[in-house]
Amino acid sequence: MNADDQNRLKKLLQQSLTPVPDEAEPGHDLWPAMLRRMDAKPAMPPWFDWALLAGLVGLAGFFPAAIPVFLYYL
Repeated sequence: MNADDQNRLKKLLQQSLTPVPDEAEPGHDLWPAMLRRMDAKPAMPPWFDWALLAGLVGLAGFFPAAIPVFLYYL
């Protein structure tokens, strides 16, 4: 690649990419919000998770030979 090709590629890239503003950082400190989120009590899993667990237990009850297969995929 010669200098003309490099200059042409540089010009094309500069035209296609939007410039980043000087103040691209957030306006406030995000660490206190992260600490509050880490200290918050975790929410209960959705009902669909409990339904999947019940289905898995039901399948293991009807087909006990499938238990090693379930354990393999954990």
